[in-house]
Amino acid sequence: MDRENRSVEPMREQLRQASVAERTAHTRIVSVPGNARYLDTVQLAQLEESFRRWAEASSRPDVLLSRRRILLIFLLIRYAGAKLNEVLALNPFRDVDYDRQSVVFGGPGSRSDRPPREVQIPASLAAELREALADSAFRKSLGNRFGVDPGHVRRKFYERALACGLPQGLGAPDVIRKSRAVELMQNNMPLPVVQRIMGHATPNATASFVEFADEDIREVARLFIEKEARRRTSARNTFFGKIHTITKGDIQAQVTVATIDGALVTAVITNDSLIRLGLKAGSFVTAEIKAPWVVLQEGDAEPSCTAENRFRGTIARVNRGQITTEYVVRLADGAELCSVVTSESSRRLDLRENAPVWAMFSSFSVVLHID
Repeated sequence: MDRENRSVEPMREQLRQASVAERTAHTRIVSVPGNARYLDTVQLAQLEESFRRWAEASSRPDVLLSRRRILLIFLLIRYAGAKLNEVLALNPFRDVDYDRQSVVFGGPGSRSDRPPREVQIPASLAAELREALADSAFRKSLGNRFGVDPGHVRRKFYERALACGLPQGLGAPDVIRKSRAVELMQNNMPLPVVQRIMGHATPNATASFVEFADEDIREVARLFIEKEARRRTSARNTFFGKIHTITKGDIQAQVTVATIDGALVTAVITNDSLIRLGLKAGSFVTAEIKAPWVVLQEGDAEPSCTAENRFRGTIARVNRGQITTEYVVRLADGAELCSVVTSESSRRLDLRENAPVWAMFSSFSVVLHID
């Protein structure tokens, strides 16, 4: 028995060291010491929206093509965690696999001495790349590379950061890349997968205990990206964001969540739930509202009512049933809210598709979830 204990002890020590190495590796991989600066998910979304508005804000076709290229460069850094020089060297006609929804960096013709790496990207980005390359004018302007003067790209990134109220330095391509790595790890993507996506070696002790085949890495990344995309698109009656403020009372607390799209959702929860979930300002949460709790009111003017949460939209779809009727309201950012009312109420409302409405719900009807 003593011999067995002596043989197990070195292994326990190795595992302990591996655990310590893994915890410290999170900081090392993304270089985020206590005084470092990076963008959170909400700020990244604000920056993306700034790029999209800018990319469409010109009447000159040549300027639109140029801005579209810069937008795609930003999206590849933001979602693939790529370096600027990797994106500029990318051949989008050869290095993007639309079926696998992935991009290969460091492929044939690249100057990198590192082996190529395949990175999963959201289906929406793969579709956007495909659509852009299907445009003959854009294809002609692009050639075979995204090649743009790096200095010009950085200047445009700085401009977009300033345009949405961020310090200029937080718009740097390397900061956006770093922010993507932090985002992935904060959302519990396995460390070896983050390392592979970012193109880092795995010098920590964990590498000797955890082995991931390339296909395993792709599958984990794909599942994570799909989950992330579902959350970011604000699936019906859910909003993802970070806690903006918490006002604590004697029994309950009011929690305001700033969503990725810039909206504010207010929830009232018990102080016990606040403590149990470990919520604080800056925490990322998902706010969920059941469809029967969403009340609709037709008209352009904002209603005067006690519902703290009021969203302007249009009726996208109406599904009428014998007992209940479902209304799907499309908000300005493309997100959808679902409201279910009795069919008798539906007949009184007489709401039709494309009608402008306000979708409203009380702060007491909002349920907060943490990942």
